[in-house]
Amino acid sequence: MIRTVYSKGKLVAKTGNEVMAEAMRQIEPDVVAAYPITPATEIVQIFSQFVADGIVKSEYVAVESEHSAMSATIGASAAGARAMTGTSSQGLSLMWEMLYIASGLRLPIVMAEVNRAISAPINIHGDQSDTMGARDAGWIQIYSENSQEAYDNMIQATRIAEKAKLPTLVTTDGFIISHCMEVIETYPDADVKAFVGKYEPERYLLDIKKPYTLGSIDLQDYYFEHRYQLAQAMRDAKDIVLDIAEDFEKTFGRRYSLYEKYMLDDAEIAIAVIGSTAGTAKVVINELREKGIKAGLLKIRVYRPFPAEEIAKDLAHVKAIAIMDRADSCSGAFAPVYSDIVASLYASGVTSPKVVNYVYGLGGREISTGHIAGIYETLCKIASGAKKPSNKVEYINVRMK
Repeated sequence: MIRTVYSKGKLVAKTGNEVMAEAMRQIEPDVVAAYPITPATEIVQIFSQFVADGIVKSEYVAVESEHSAMSATIGASAAGARAMTGTSSQGLSLMWEMLYIASGLRLPIVMAEVNRAISAPINIHGDQSDTMGARDAGWIQIYSENSQEAYDNMIQATRIAEKAKLPTLVTTDGFIISHCMEVIETYPDADVKAFVGKYEPERYLLDIKKPYTLGSIDLQDYYFEHRYQLAQAMRDAKDIVLDIAEDFEKTFGRRYSLYEKYMLDDAEIAIAVIGSTAGTAKVVINELREKGIKAGLLKIRVYRPFPAEEIAKDLAHVKAIAIMDRADSCSGAFAPVYSDIVASLYASGVTSPKVVNYVYGLGGREISTGHIAGIYETLCKIASGAKKPSNKVEYINVRMK
C-alpha cells in the first residue's frame, strides 16, 4: 500500500475491529448474519448496534452457530441480497461445509475474518491457521497488514466479490490488529457508497420473471465442468482485483496490488510474509539498508487467487529468501505459503534463489525485530555460500527444539 491522504478523508483512532464494522456500515449490506467469536466479536457486535440504532437499514440475523451464520448468508445472497458476515478460528471451521457451498454456488458473500489459532489446545490469539486451512475452499482471500488496509480491503472486497462472483474474506491478525488502536483515514459515506455501487445481481432466486434452479445435484455428467469453471473464475479474479485496486487509487489515492514489494527490486536477500509481521520486517529492512545490506520484503496481500507467476518473476533475482508462515501444515514437510511460493518458482523455471521456510508466531507467540534481524543474518550467510539450515522447516522462538 502507498499511503496518501484523501482530501475529503477524516483521521480517526480506531481498532481493526472497529474499522471493519465501520466499512460494513458505509457499505450497508442488505443482510448480515453472524454468531460472535473472539477476537472477531466486536465487528458484528458494533454492526448490530448500528442496526438497532437505525443507522443502517440492514437486516441483522442473530443465529445459533457459525454454521447457521454462513447458511443464512448463503440464503440471503442466493435470494439477491448483498450479504456479509464475520467470524474467526473455530467459527470458520464450523462453517467448513458451507464455505464450499458458497463458492460452488458462486455467491458474492463478503466475510470479515480475524485470524486466530485453531484448537486444540484452546487459544484465542492470532495466527493464520484458520484461513490457511480454508485456502482451497474457493474463497478469495485478502490479508491486511494494519487497520487502514483492513478498512480499505473491506470496501474493495465488496466489488471484487460481486464482479468475480466469488465469496471473499478479508482478514486481520487477531488482537495485534483487531484490538489495537491506530490512526486511520476514513472516507465520507457518500464516497464509499458511490465506489461500491448498487448491487444488481445477474440472477437471483426471488426473481419470479426469470426463475432458475440453484444447488441441484450434479453427478458425473457436469460436476467436473462446474468445478473447472470455479477454478477458472479464481484465476480470472486476479485481473478483477487489480482493476478494482486501480479504481480505488483513482478515487481515494491509495494504491494496492496483489502483493507489496518493499525495497525488493534490488534486494539480494528477502523475506516473504503475510499480515502484520510485514510492518515489523520493514523496520528491520530500514536498519539493514542503512548498513548497506540489500534486504527486501514481499508482503502477500491477495493469497487466493495466488499470484504465482508474478511472485516468481519478482523473486527470481534474489539470492536467498526466507518464507515466513504463521501456520504449520503439520505434514512433516513444509508450511502453506512456502509450498505455494516454491512451487511457483519451480513452475516458472526459476532455480537461482535459495529458499528457507520459517514457522513463527503460532498462538500469538511474539515475533520481534530481533527475530527478524536474525533471519536476515542467516540469509546473508546463505547468500554468501553457506549451507541452508538442515531442517526442512525452522521454528522461530519455540522452546521445544
